[in-house]
Amino acid sequence: MSTFLARFGYSFKLIAMQKLRDFLELHAFGVCSAIGERLGIASSKIRMWFIYISFLTFGSPVIIYMVLAFWRSMKHNILLGKRNPLKY
Repeated sequence: MSTFLARFGYSFKLIAMQKLRDFLELHAFGVCSAIGERLGIASSKIRMWFIYISFLTFGSPVIIYMVLAFWRSMKHNILLGKRNPLKY
C-alpha cells in the first residue's frame, strides 16, 4: 500500500510540475521564447543559460529580464491598439 501511495505521490508531482510548466510557458512573459525565435535557439537552452548567469551574477539579469518583459508587453499593447481603431 505504501509503495502505491509513493508512486501516486511521485506521479502527481510530475503531473503538477508539467501543468505548472505549461502554464508558465503559455502565460508568462515569453522573453526567452522571443529571444529563441529571433536567434534560432531553443528557448529551453536560453532559460538554462539565464538561470546560470543569474546564479553567477547574484540575480542581476532578473532586472534585465523584467525590462525586456515590460518592453515586450508594451509592444504587444501598441500593436493591438493599431489593429483596432475603434478601441480608442
